Amino acid sequence: MTRTTGGGLSLLERGEPGRPAIVLLHGWAQTGEVWSDAVDALADEFHLLVPDLRGHGRSGGVDGPFDDGRVWADDLAEVIALARGPVTLVGWSYGGLVITDYLRSRGCAGLRGIVLVGALTEIGRGNPGGAVGPAMRAALPDVLSPDDAVAEPAARALITAMTAEPPAPGVVERGVATTLRTPAHVRRGLFTRSVSSGDVLAGITVPTLVLHGDQDAVVAPAAAEYALGKIPGASARWFTRVGHMPFAERAAEFTHAVRSHAGGRKE
Repeated sequence: MTRTTGGGLSLLERGEPGRPAIVLLHGWAQTGEVWSDAVDALADEFHLLVPDLRGHGRSGGVDGPFDDGRVWADDLAEVIALARGPVTLVGWSYGGLVITDYLRSRGCAGLRGIVLVGALTEIGRGNPGGAVGPAMRAALPDVLSPDDAVAEPAARALITAMTAEPPAPGVVERGVATTLRTPAHVRRGLFTRSVSSGDVLAGITVPTLVLHGDQDAVVAPAAAEYALGKIPGASARWFTRVGHMPFAERAAEFTHAVRSHAGGRKE
């Protein structure tokens, strides 16, 4: 079922309400569709809430603001409120930054756990939780251009580099199309922020799992190491020979890790 929140976010809802809830947050210039395989795998046990972030996909908010963490926090709070109990937040890439926006504003209210997947927790020059890899650096600034002739080659190179091994057929074309459908001012707007989250991460009081590919060329593994060094009691799952998309590159391992964490089971 697809619904729209009061704040205008388009939201896919799967699984029975009343089950343990998971909120899946996608990354920059993508949509909730990146989670399709994970949703299919997890819907038998969990209540899944999968929004398109503001300005992305079918969601509103295309006019911003994009530089106010309180707005991102409010968006996420509306999604969390749709669950019938505490949720596990799963944030991929920029989705991790949205989680820290929520934590900064609301603390761990309404949360059962957190999973960071190839995630940023900070952004801006000098903020180690925002360390990006060579593929992301190479894509900028062209991938932000309003001219598709400029942005398309950069987006294609970036999406291709998201996996350590050659991606499955159609992955690159879908990813490039989604990136270019995201308005250029939205693509740029998400990079206008400077956010430091050290104190926020240190204040997390719910179980947290950090998942990262050891060959991630988009969000550097150093960003995961930073989060692990700050979050009390955080556990790590490193995916060997995996890039920025462990949910696609190691789908079974990824869903097992999320299922165990969200279900409160030790591996």
